[in-house]
Amino acid sequence: MEIVDLSRELFHRTATHPAHPPVIMTVWNDHSEKKVAGDTVFSSKAMSIAFSDHAGTHVDAPIHFDPRPDALTIDQVPLENFITEAFCVDLRDTPLGHAVTVEELKAAVEATGETIKPRDTVLILLGTNEKLLGKPAYQHDFAGLSIEAIHWLADQGIGMFGVEAVSPSPEGELNFKAHMACAERGITHMECLANLEAVAGRGRFRFIGLPLKLRGGTASPIRAVALFE
Repeated sequence: MEIVDLSRELFHRTATHPAHPPVIMTVWNDHSEKKVAGDTVFSSKAMSIAFSDHAGTHVDAPIHFDPRPDALTIDQVPLENFITEAFCVDLRDTPLGHAVTVEELKAAVEATGETIKPRDTVLILLGTNEKLLGKPAYQHDFAGLSIEAIHWLADQGIGMFGVEAVSPSPEGELNFKAHMACAERGITHMECLANLEAVAGRGRFRFIGLPLKLRGGTASPIRAVALFE
């Protein structure tokens, strides 16, 4: 079995969406602080971490974009939704800021030789990390899916899709419409994925991206992985 890590590293001041607070990581205690219990002298190290539930590689809960009272929080979404069959489409030649059309997405799916099955996870490699990660433009200049492309994915019966950027569609009005489309169609998406180059063009795999059990969470960081068995 081969496991491919598709998660971004979380660290102090990890790049996040401009609308969310930064990741703050500090040392709470370390091995320079000795503790005594009877005749035993020991030390321990621990970190203090504060972050948005949308920090790092994460999955959005329906309640994030669905205002209806019965919209699910992240702790209410069935865990089986995050263990699915998946494949990755290669759209890394997409220009920055571009909204991928239905025709472009269809062609990318066809190029994989796969057919989307009900409840599939579809990962979208747009080259965002290679082009932008570590630069201020990472938060603003990314490409994404058009609203029509999101509806097309929903029409195929997917459970969720994932992108490398901080939003599923280009910045601005499209981003808000993308979230609204997910609410309308009963699907969700992951953001800030990493290492999609390692799974693009390799056919189907098992995707696992389990969220934390955050009471009332609007999203959750995940450890996203691809399993090739």
